[in-house]
Amino acid sequence: MTPKVTTVPKADAERAATLRDELHRYNHAYHVLDDPLIPDAEYDRLFAELQRLEQAHASLKTIDSPTNRVGAPPLESFHQVKHRLPMLSLGNAFSEEELQAWHERLQGRLGDDENLIACSAEPKLDGLAVSLTYKDGVFVQGATRGDGFTGEDITTNLRTLAALPLRLQEHGAPAGQNSAGKNTKGKIQIPELLEVRGEVFMHKAAFTALNESQEASGQKVFANPRNAAAGSLRLLDSSITASRNLSIFIYALGEMSDDVASPAEHSAVLDWLQQLGFPVCDQRALCNGPQQCFSYYLSVQSQRQQLPYEIDGVVFKVNELALQQQLGFVSRAPRWAIAQKFPAEEAVTVLQSVDFQIGRTGALTPVARLEPVAVGGVTVSNATLHNMDEIERKDIRINDTVVVRRAGDVIPEIARVLLERREAKVEGGKRARRYKIKMPDTCPVCGSAVEQSADEAVARCTGGMSCIAQRKESIKHFASRRAMDIDGLGDKLVEQLMDEGLIDRVEELFGMSATALEALPRMGKKKVANLLQALEKAKATTLARFIFALGIREVGETGAANLATHFSDLARLRAAGIEELEAVPDIGPVVARSIVDYFSNQDYSTSVDALLEAGITWPVEQPQQSESDKPLSGHVYVLTGTLSHMKRDEAKQMLLAKGAKVTGSVSAKTTALIAGDAAGSKLEKAEKLGVAIMDEEQMRDLLGLS
Repeated sequence: MTPKVTTVPKADAERAATLRDELHRYNHAYHVLDDPLIPDAEYDRLFAELQRLEQAHASLKTIDSPTNRVGAPPLESFHQVKHRLPMLSLGNAFSEEELQAWHERLQGRLGDDENLIACSAEPKLDGLAVSLTYKDGVFVQGATRGDGFTGEDITTNLRTLAALPLRLQEHGAPAGQNSAGKNTKGKIQIPELLEVRGEVFMHKAAFTALNESQEASGQKVFANPRNAAAGSLRLLDSSITASRNLSIFIYALGEMSDDVASPAEHSAVLDWLQQLGFPVCDQRALCNGPQQCFSYYLSVQSQRQQLPYEIDGVVFKVNELALQQQLGFVSRAPRWAIAQKFPAEEAVTVLQSVDFQIGRTGALTPVARLEPVAVGGVTVSNATLHNMDEIERKDIRINDTVVVRRAGDVIPEIARVLLERREAKVEGGKRARRYKIKMPDTCPVCGSAVEQSADEAVARCTGGMSCIAQRKESIKHFASRRAMDIDGLGDKLVEQLMDEGLIDRVEELFGMSATALEALPRMGKKKVANLLQALEKAKATTLARFIFALGIREVGETGAANLATHFSDLARLRAAGIEELEAVPDIGPVVARSIVDYFSNQDYSTSVDALLEAGITWPVEQPQQSESDKPLSGHVYVLTGTLSHMKRDEAKQMLLAKGAKVTGSVSAKTTALIAGDAAGSKLEKAEKLGVAIMDEEQMRDLLGLS
């Protein structure tokens, strides 16, 4: 039977088109220009009218309809999107001297030490970078940055952003020439294909309102606006995203078809994009040379607290696009751009108490419990105290007034004590008592004795595997990315599994049933299936990874790799004595003693046996290579930044297998620095020392992978 075709009345089609045009114009005026043209009630009336027409005639709803901003049915997952052009990270500068050095490097590469370089400047928003694609002026796809080459398709969620144009403006430019030098005759020329890059963020007021709503409904509050924005964009239910009041600024041009000429300068590009209807940050400026750049930086820093959104620095870009092309990139980061970051933020609060956390090796770490205080857009109530030596050096006491410092995502720390407040009197004329912080004699978790050897700054719980805190931390380490890399088994899930009694020891991970897991809160069938699949996949590993995953005290990744290479067999390693272990490169007497003690311990030995019985295997290692099989013997490499084709620790293991030494810092003895995406201070140090710099492709050639 042929389906009945319904004809849309001409009047309804024309009215829907008129409403879309009007709502786009009103929306842009309200959210981008901050210049409302009609009252909210009138906007709501027109919006509801368009919704009624689209509900009556489904064919009237276009992909650029303003009604798409309310969200769509929940998705099952996000698809992957390969970026047309890589989304690059930026190098950082933290001082005026580093900014000056960047400018001088640019001059040197351009062969012009006399003329200052003009830079476009704008605040560096603390949000989530996205790519937006428009075809014939209509928004068709949006994606997260991801790894810089591939991101997640979040088109449906991005459509809910009120400030994001779903269709670019064809009108609005004055007659004459636009920034691209084209004769506009009152119209903006729209390219057939246009891709732009932007930053999605949440205004401070919207963040406060969201957390108040979350708290009132008994849901988790967000740590800061960036986390709230990022989390909201990655929700599978876009109707929730629509309720979060996200905003966006466009900051760069991506790929563009050649039917329209783009401007020749970055500042003109931003002006042109703004004419097309994109929201662009108003705080941008044009600076000539490093002194003007740093003056702009200081000016923005002074306004930071008054801005309606969070920023963590400013970005400078060489303004002339032809010079950007000439300068090029290093390790997939542009030479022509740099982020000048703000210094760590500080706030004053009171140290209320100190708890001691137990690590996987029994180490006790003091943690400060603070009177909650806002530092850099985040409410901080805990801070690291590092160790007892640090506490004594800074003379930190309970009830002291302290300065808390936070830099980016670094764990907050107590920078110093305000000693002048220690003698201050409180209400009633009495001074608040200050209590010295003391290391407990027994473990606060299991009650075992706490001991500290003369050659260590760390005190440890002696409970070993009888201490549940040590078992928890050991399992977290075992599952971590650089160890067994069990996808989906994060710290919170490990805590949940142990608290609910599903596991008590690491080997029990591989004996969990789907039925027991599905009975846990927030563990649906799909999540459980994925976890069990990840556990099964993790059983096929390498000897080096397994040794590292065991969490033997003092044995890091490099030590584990050296042990695997030297012994090639776990049984040989377990039977090795002190002297035999000390023959392994980089294994000294302290590490050797830790290894012997570990495998001599009945609890740990039983656990290793059980893991092997659970099915953990690895390829049989070849005996230790001769020097002729180690072409990189005697060479020293440093890895920095993010690699696109492999994890950095994988590259490290490959270099080690070929005889190279991989260190964490650049020195005159370094053979080469291998710089990935977002390389920072190590890259600058290598350039200053004249150390060779390799990108990822050159490293792959070195390893014979190309």
